[in-house]
Amino acid sequence: MGLLDRLGDRLEGKGKTILYGIGGLALTAVLVFVAVKWNNRKNDEAREAMGRAITVTTTPVSASGLSIPGNFTSDKERAQRAVEEFEKVAAKYGEPYRSQAKYFAASNRLSLDRPKAITELTDLSKGSDKEVSSLAKFALAQAKENSGSLDEAAALYADIARSNDPTISAESANLRLAKVYVKQGKTKEATDLLFNLVDASRKAKGPDQLPVPPSSAAREAATELQKLDPTRYAQLTPETPLLG
Repeated sequence: MGLLDRLGDRLEGKGKTILYGIGGLALTAVLVFVAVKWNNRKNDEAREAMGRAITVTTTPVSASGLSIPGNFTSDKERAQRAVEEFEKVAAKYGEPYRSQAKYFAASNRLSLDRPKAITELTDLSKGSDKEVSSLAKFALAQAKENSGSLDEAAALYADIARSNDPTISAESANLRLAKVYVKQGKTKEATDLLFNLVDASRKAKGPDQLPVPPSSAAREAATELQKLDPTRYAQLTPETPLLG
C-alpha cells in the first residue's frame, strides 16, 4: 500500500500526459496493424500479377498461325504480351517482385529486341538480388552462346560454377561450359570437365552415407561424355544402385 501511495504522489497532476502516452501507443499499434495488412494485401496483389504474367508465357501458340481464342498467333506475339505484363508488375510493385519481373521481361525480350534484352540482363546480373542475378547471368550466358560469342559465354558459365549459388547449380553451369568448349574445339577441356562432374556425382553421399541420386545435369553430362570420349567414359566410377 505504501508503494502505491508513493506512485500515486509521483503521478499526481500527470494524468493528461499519461493519457497522451497511452493514446500514442495505441495509435502506433493501429498504424503497425494497418501497415502489415496493407503490405500483405500488396504482396498478394503482386503475386497474382506475377501469376497472370507467367500464364501468358505458357499460353499455347496456334500451330497454323491463325487467330484462335485463348491462343497466340506467333511466338513473338506471345513474347510481346509477356514483356508488357511483366513490365506492369515491375512498375507497380516493390522488391522482390520488381527484380523478378524485370528478369522475366528481359528474357522474353530476347526474341524481340536482342540488344536491349542483353543490356537489361547484364544490369540484372550485377544487382543485389542474388537469385535474380544468377538467373540473369545464366540467361545472358545462353544468349551469348547462341549468338556465337563463345568466349564471353564460357566466362559467364565459369563464373556461375565458381559462385556455387544454389539458384543455378555448379553442375548445370559446368555442363553448359563443357558444351561451349566442344563448340570451341577444346575437346580435352570438355572431356575433363564432364568426367569430373559425373565422377563427383557418382561418388556423392548424403548425410546418411547413402548414394545421392544424380541430377539431370549429371545424367546429361554422362551421355555427353560417352558420345565425346567412350574410353574416358569407361573409366568413370561405376554407378551405385539406388535403394528403392
